[in-house]
Amino acid sequence: MTYLLTDFDLERLVSPLATATANLARLDERIARSAIREGWTQRMHFRDAIACQWLDGELVHLEDLVLHDARMDIRAPTHELIRTHDMLRTRRQMAGQEASWALSAAGLAQLRGRAPDRVQAFAALERKSMDSGDALEAEMNALDAVLARAQQTLDAVTKTQAAPATREVEHSLIYDADWDEDERLRQWLGVVEASAHLPPVLRTALALEAWHAIGVLQHTRWLGPLLAASLLRETGLTAAHLVALHIGLQAVPREERQAKSRNARLCATLNALTAASQAGLKEHDRLLLAKGHLERRVAGRRSSSRLPDLIKLVLSHPVVSSGMIEAHLGVSAQGAVNLVTELGLREVTGRQRFRAWGLG
Repeated sequence: MTYLLTDFDLERLVSPLATATANLARLDERIARSAIREGWTQRMHFRDAIACQWLDGELVHLEDLVLHDARMDIRAPTHELIRTHDMLRTRRQMAGQEASWALSAAGLAQLRGRAPDRVQAFAALERKSMDSGDALEAEMNALDAVLARAQQTLDAVTKTQAAPATREVEHSLIYDADWDEDERLRQWLGVVEASAHLPPVLRTALALEAWHAIGVLQHTRWLGPLLAASLLRETGLTAAHLVALHIGLQAVPREERQAKSRNARLCATLNALTAASQAGLKEHDRLLLAKGHLERRVAGRRSSSRLPDLIKLVLSHPVVSSGMIEAHLGVSAQGAVNLVTELGLREVTGRQRFRAWGLG
């Protein structure tokens, strides 16, 4: 389908556009200068991933996601939890790369799970090690070894797979053969390029609207809001953080998000950007207050105390378990409980085993 950039009422969008831009700029300025930027960022990653599943009608508990991320599951992970963790890792990856990486050819290929061609991989290694023949040879040998092991694994899997006809039937049940993702992605990128002259926030809203209208991917549709947030980051308006757009969309009523009018949907997206920035500001203020309170509790302790390290861990994770404290601080199980008691953290689970704590 052809997505038209001219079919919207700019006069109706001016007010929510200005509000969203001001709030996003305010949040980014505060995060760029914040002493708790890393901890705030990690917390927003978790919250945005959970909000993404909430929008799809799935409820994932924060405690389960944190423990699964730390590889300390207390039960077999569900499909929803695994999908949420996949989104969490993708968001972290995008936030850790250059602002323009997510929308580049290499970034989109990796985010979509398209492995780079072997020739391109060798070319990249050659460019990287052009001035060092020994280093190039070593990297080539290492890559050959990896490819050989991968081929052995593929050969072993191929022997145990079902017949080709069966695989084709299974594939047809999951994927629509007429759904040309590459062509749809090209259309969407054309919309992004054609909107380069528009204000950054409006351009982001249009990119997200076009993503849903075109229906770019059959699966991993949650990638659209992340790419829209990356586009906003690439423009420089949110250079210090990746907007938690799913959290903002969670605050907007479903009737507005799925309205029949494009102008109404664009207004909903702009309101979601405002809500996301306001939620980020509130979380930042809460963490600053908690940090000050915890630091006053450990004031005057000896220099070898592990309480300051525990404060950093608690600020960087919404929930911490005794196992996480043991692994990060190198203490015993009882030592972890004693540190938590001294710090006065709020217990989340209320169980004797697999205990977890968070900020009050």
